[in-house]
Amino acid sequence: MTAVLSIGSNLGDRLAMLRLAVEVLEPAAVSPVYETAPVGGVEQDDYLNAVLLCELDAATAWARAQQAEQTAGRERVVHWGPRTLDIDVVVADGPVPDGLLLPHPRAHERAFVLRPWLDIEPDAVLPGHGRVRDLRVDDSGVRRRDDLRLLP
Repeated sequence: MTAVLSIGSNLGDRLAMLRLAVEVLEPAAVSPVYETAPVGGVEQDDYLNAVLLCELDAATAWARAQQAEQTAGRERVVHWGPRTLDIDVVVADGPVPDGLLLPHPRAHERAFVLRPWLDIEPDAVLPGHGRVRDLRVDDSGVRRRDDLRLLP
């Protein structure tokens, strides 16, 4: 079972927060890091984002994502506000826990999910939306950061 997870951080040591997510989620594949403009209208600093492919079912992926966010000290104060660590389960197999919507309801609109996902899974399909490479999104605020690495 492969789960697709999107990770992001724009508070504190952003790269260290993404590395924490990688450590907790133990992915089979990790995308390059992207720097992205925030979404949602709340003024805040840019994010670092990446996508992980993990051999996890939906319930385990969600539980580990919440664990990583708690370890990073995430506080849910402002909707779409700044975050030490934000992890979204985009797609996953298996029973879906209460409170988790799959596929992620806005993934098809988010270049910060789609661009890195294509880097590690060029034939990716987002259920209900088709092939990821065919989805058209504004990626003007998305910049690949080859100078930053999540894995040694």
